[in-house]
Amino acid sequence: MADYLVIVESPAKAKTIEKYLGKKYIVKASMGHVRDLPKSQMGVDVEADFEPRYITIRGKGPVLKELKTAAKKVKKIYLAADPDREGEAIAWHLAHSLDMKDHSNCRVVFNEITKQAIKDSFKKPRAINMNLVDAQQARRVLDRLVGYNISPLLWKKVKKGLSAGRVQTVALRMIVDREKEIQNFKPEEYWKIKGIFDKGSEEFDASFFELNGKKVDLSTEEDVKGVLKHIKGKDFDVKSVQKKERKRNPAAPFTTSSLQQEAARKLNFRAKKTMMIAQQLYEGIAIGKQGTVGLITYMRTDSTRVSDVAKDEAKQYIQDTYGSKFSANRTTSKKSGNTQDAHEAVRPTSTLRDPKVVKQFLSRDQHRLYKLIWERFVASQMAPAIMDTMAVNLENNGVMFRANGSKVKFPGFMKVYVEGNDDNKKDEDKILPDLREGDKVKSKEIEPSQHFTQPPPRYSEARLVKTMEELGIGRPSTYAPTLDTIQRRGYVALDARKFVPTELGEIVLDLILEFFPEVINVEFTAEMETSLDHVEEGTEEWKRVIEAFYKEFEKKLKIAEEEMKEVEIQDEPAGEDCEKCGSEMVYKMGRYGKFMACSNFPDCRNTKPIVKDIGVKCPTCKEGNIVERKSKKKRIFYGCDRYPTCDFVSWDKPINRPCPKCDSLLVEKKAKKSTTIQCTNCDYKEKQN
Repeated sequence: MADYLVIVESPAKAKTIEKYLGKKYIVKASMGHVRDLPKSQMGVDVEADFEPRYITIRGKGPVLKELKTAAKKVKKIYLAADPDREGEAIAWHLAHSLDMKDHSNCRVVFNEITKQAIKDSFKKPRAINMNLVDAQQARRVLDRLVGYNISPLLWKKVKKGLSAGRVQTVALRMIVDREKEIQNFKPEEYWKIKGIFDKGSEEFDASFFELNGKKVDLSTEEDVKGVLKHIKGKDFDVKSVQKKERKRNPAAPFTTSSLQQEAARKLNFRAKKTMMIAQQLYEGIAIGKQGTVGLITYMRTDSTRVSDVAKDEAKQYIQDTYGSKFSANRTTSKKSGNTQDAHEAVRPTSTLRDPKVVKQFLSRDQHRLYKLIWERFVASQMAPAIMDTMAVNLENNGVMFRANGSKVKFPGFMKVYVEGNDDNKKDEDKILPDLREGDKVKSKEIEPSQHFTQPPPRYSEARLVKTMEELGIGRPSTYAPTLDTIQRRGYVALDARKFVPTELGEIVLDLILEFFPEVINVEFTAEMETSLDHVEEGTEEWKRVIEAFYKEFEKKLKIAEEEMKEVEIQDEPAGEDCEKCGSEMVYKMGRYGKFMACSNFPDCRNTKPIVKDIGVKCPTCKEGNIVERKSKKKRIFYGCDRYPTCDFVSWDKPINRPCPKCDSLLVEKKAKKSTTIQCTNCDYKEKQN
């Protein structure tokens, strides 16, 4: 007979911690929240000081009944939901639903699901932290007041099914504003002059730097000619050689934001997928004879802090594996302005669980994400890399070219991991010949090239999360759901993994911007996040935060209800007729992007995917054209447009020319760093730049 009932959110978490607690404990899962505001109505009494009205979530009756039955049979109940605002609120709602009279010493929290962390947490249970609960209530009520007041307006004036949210609309605004920047961008011409030089048998390149000791703006071809006319002959003098040793420090361990960014760059994971897999790794995976083990610490954090125990274990591992010179004494990083610092960084619960060892127990995606987290943490505890850098100035009649080179002298942390970047720059050694001041080198080629300035890039998920974090919009737990919501609502679409606003998104934004500018003001949203942090710290009362917001919001709401005009969204013609009823087909925007639908909906429900003709004839039937399609898992493949009559299919992109050796189909095979054209029939290959 168990003496204690422990309630967590998920069955996986329950299974993991149950084995650490012994027979006196029974562990059950609440399956997330058991109470919430009602879906069918506002659920907030504005007249009664914004009092929320909570109800049992539909479908949670059997779960609650099971928990109540178990609660009657034990001496004490422990609430062990996740260690954040949401987890604290789940614990508070459970205490209410189970009619727990004594809230003192019922709450246990742990940053990692390991035997020691679990046992330590049960030695020091605490009361439910009402400041954390109130901060979550404030966010929930605030979002409900915004969403349940603006959304019905959008249904009435635009179309049903739309929604408006405090953070999601700001994210939408950022995407729309960036698109306008791109559309309004006027490219400016500029030129570069690159030279290929050789010293003996060694070639290297250098770029134009200055003329007669002054910088020259190369805006036109005439500017370039003005520089080139000064060059006399092919000999250049080595005017100066600067050699330096530079240290490069490793990146800090992951926060939620940096984990989502790096998983997007290196693994092509969406933010939602990253958090789903991280949750699995945190809650526990069955690792052979060890049983179910939590592999990483809690994944919702904005801190890079690491415990001394974890540092010491990592230090020992690094010394044993790579040698003492690769080890470093890392200090705890300072807390920045927007950082709550409630939890440690995202790290492996034990450095000794090498990704290679646990690989057999993980799915492919679980292993890839765990490996990324493990490598980032281990590298963060290693010595800096040491780079030998070299800067050389080459001069001919006052025309100066500069060459820069670097090579790794000591790899340090780079032996394990190097942080990615959004610009796809490669970390490669660029080694220059052994040059000395006074040497002469010959120019083999001086090549001017014309360029034009580029507009700012569209936001990828990684770049948008990074920008939101920098601006203080949202918190670690809100990034992934925010990006998911604006896509599900059809406000944005992904084009080459970059966000593009839809016409619907722009219409919704314009309406909200006209009548509720404060709701989508970046500074206001960031200030509201700070106010919620103050509620958590106990320095502000949550209902006063809501009251201050609602006074102005209510006035704007009344104006919008009277003055907002109806907007009719015209569907874009697709240029073909419906094969079922003959009506015109139009483009529609769905959850997964654009598709074609019959304009005679709902009488005709015909829909078709949009396929892209790549301009290559089908090699199988010789009649159809090859088109680009997407699999159920959104992977691009190529097939004949006469399918199912013709079953030609290829994962590799076909090329519109035959193999020069056997006249068969050529395809483009892409690897991480190169692209190869190869024949589908013989051994012909050609490398692409």
